[in-house]
Amino acid sequence: MPRSRRAARRGPGSGRAGSPPSEEEAGSEVLSHCSSASEGASPAEEGAGSEAAGEQGQEEEEAEDRLKEHMDNLLDKSAKTRQVALQSLRLAFSSKTLSEFLLERRLTLTDSLEKCLKKGKGEEQALAGTVLTLLCLQMGSGPEGEEVFRSLKPLLVSILTDSTASPSARQSCATALGMCCYIAAADLEDLVSCLSCLEGIFSPPSAGEGGSAPTQHGPLHCSALQSWSMLLTICPPSHIKSVLDNCWLKLPPLLSSSNVALRILAGETIALVFELARDVEEDLCHHDTEFLHAQLKVLATESNKYRAKTDRRKQRSIFRDILRFIESGEYQEETIRFGLECMYLDSWARQRIYQAFKEVLGSGIRHHLQNNELLREIFGLGPPLVLDAAALKASKVSRFEKHLYNSAAFKARTKARSRVRDKRADVF
Repeated sequence: MPRSRRAARRGPGSGRAGSPPSEEEAGSEVLSHCSSASEGASPAEEGAGSEAAGEQGQEEEEAEDRLKEHMDNLLDKSAKTRQVALQSLRLAFSSKTLSEFLLERRLTLTDSLEKCLKKGKGEEQALAGTVLTLLCLQMGSGPEGEEVFRSLKPLLVSILTDSTASPSARQSCATALGMCCYIAAADLEDLVSCLSCLEGIFSPPSAGEGGSAPTQHGPLHCSALQSWSMLLTICPPSHIKSVLDNCWLKLPPLLSSSNVALRILAGETIALVFELARDVEEDLCHHDTEFLHAQLKVLATESNKYRAKTDRRKQRSIFRDILRFIESGEYQEETIRFGLECMYLDSWARQRIYQAFKEVLGSGIRHHLQNNELLREIFGLGPPLVLDAAALKASKVSRFEKHLYNSAAFKARTKARSRVRDKRADVF
């Protein structure tokens, strides 16, 4: 089952020590825990705490009223009004955890999003797909999230496979299909069908089908490949072996794409497949890996002038990591800090999952890592931390200390970059 597979693939990746929180994060957490901070305080402090709690309650009530208004506007006759409402809901869902508020309104909101996907055009459909993804993320992997996914899965597949639909709408549906399936799919059949649908978007038709590989790739192919590879991380071993036998040869051709983002995604997906193959003790030597190594080495050292300079540097850096992993099994670990915590991305699977959630949540990823139980469960972070005002105040540093830290970091970064920066000699 997908859920049990997801739980099995989680590894240790959480620490409790990290960089100090920002002033906005500290302020929001102080307000959320003002009742605990007021214990044992003086009467004047208790009065101030109760007043702050009252103001917080009023602000939350006003925020809920605005959300209700945006949900009502999803049924407005004006397309512009519906788009503004969708944009507001996207911002609210990505920056806050609203599972309790949305629990009793999920059916109404799901019906409204279905109408936006069916009757809307272009940007409205794309926004509706994003809001649907965020709604499923807020509902979690329980029956409520599964209900949202099952009700709109056929519509997402229909828009995604419709070549006449807007490219932005198809891209949003590819992300929504992959993300919602990852979060809420309970049956292996749903997982396999979503993988097959996404594979048909990014993989070029075979010669036997009378097709040819598309010369131009866009964001749609990137989103489909990212969703497909994300779903691979929750596949049972038996299906991983099937992917290695049937889909493996469809990935190397994508390394020749003119789209740098797709080339990088394809390389990371190949590294992910190698990682999963090692987990199930499958050998990929019989899959013409020598030619693949040659391709990866070319991309890791490419210096063609017709590529943008920034694209070349980013591509070389990532493909060096990919090549090192395939040859020696070494992964460049990355540390993600949020609030007083940090987690470690120590595998291609964790990195792909994190990047997928980051793309959907944007700047709200840190808030959800701190407070969203679903994300904390996926990354093995445990229950959300509960900190009182005194602990938050003690963790804050002064503006002068921040200035000293940033100055030292800037000097160290400049020295490190100067060692690897291109030193081109003048040729006379």
